[in-house]
Amino acid sequence: MRPVDAGFVLVHSPLVGPLTWAPVAAALTAAVVPSLLGVTDAPPPFWPAIARRVAEAADGLPDGVPVVIAAHSNAGYFVPVIVEAVRRRRPVAGCVFVDGALPARTGPTPIVAPILPAATGGRLPPWTAWWPDADVARLFPDPRTRHAVEAEVPRLPLTYYRQEVPVPAGWDTVPCGYLRFSEHYAPKAQEARARGWDVEHAPGLHLHQLVDPETVAARLTAMAARWQA
Repeated sequence: MRPVDAGFVLVHSPLVGPLTWAPVAAALTAAVVPSLLGVTDAPPPFWPAIARRVAEAADGLPDGVPVVIAAHSNAGYFVPVIVEAVRRRRPVAGCVFVDGALPARTGPTPIVAPILPAATGGRLPPWTAWWPDADVARLFPDPRTRHAVEAEVPRLPLTYYRQEVPVPAGWDTVPCGYLRFSEHYAPKAQEARARGWDVEHAPGLHLHQLVDPETVAARLTAMAARWQA
């Protein structure tokens, strides 16, 4: 893989854990995967802690290397505040939404879910328990990977879906792109294209970064290279 003058911060959805990005991180020249596990254990709002953790993790990239933020799934809601937090510390070369949610164009973004199962003690079941088992199994390359990922899936509080995330003005002055995997996120990719962003499609299911990390790493690298050309 051809190296580029950028380091990647791979942000996982708060509904899962950092293992969802680990294979792609291993395939990239320079990458960090901040852990958001436990970020909802403190009272809301949760976005300041998410932005802070990601910014601190970005410090682990080589000095002087601009940062590309790649946010998967639900992490897309937090990209504007993440960009603001990171670029207080170092340059941001761009951001990529990976099969994920988009922030509002202006104003705060409410976090929404396609379904919300019954909660117990104010907390939702693990995300992988929201869907039929056969559908969940198809997301993973093998049972061993599924077991490892499910072991770190948190039970989010209901308050996670009652929050709004700020959208700071000017956050998207950096190059933005969208990498779609699944058909479910085709409308989001279309919206990204309407915003004038770089859009690519690596056909697969929602956790395709676990199934074909080399292709995903290559798509992220190519997008960053185009921005720097």
